[in-house]
Amino acid sequence: MPDLEAEDQKLVTLARSSRARSRTAEGAAVRDTDGRTYTAATIDQPSFKLTALQAAVAAALSSGAEGLEAAAVVTSDALVQEASVHAVRDLAETASIILADPEGNVVEVLA
Repeated sequence: MPDLEAEDQKLVTLARSSRARSRTAEGAAVRDTDGRTYTAATIDQPSFKLTALQAAVAAALSSGAEGLEAAAVVTSDALVQEASVHAVRDLAETASIILADPEGNVVEVLA
């Protein structure tokens, strides 16, 4: 399990809280290049579906974020969904993407 810096650990904590509050499959948090954070949970509606990370990126973009420094997704899945990775990479090719399990244990960090 990789050690995280405090700001990255905060993203995991926020993502866990978002997942727990909404009782969804995933929770996510992103930090933009100004240091602001945005959280979201899985959206599964009849007319559209978003991963938690896609929703968090959308929240950042709709708030004027121009780039991302890091992202975290909390899920019981073993891998970060490809659509989630693409959502982050659209804004920042080098932003780290932290995958954590529902207890907040870091499983993997994609660089």
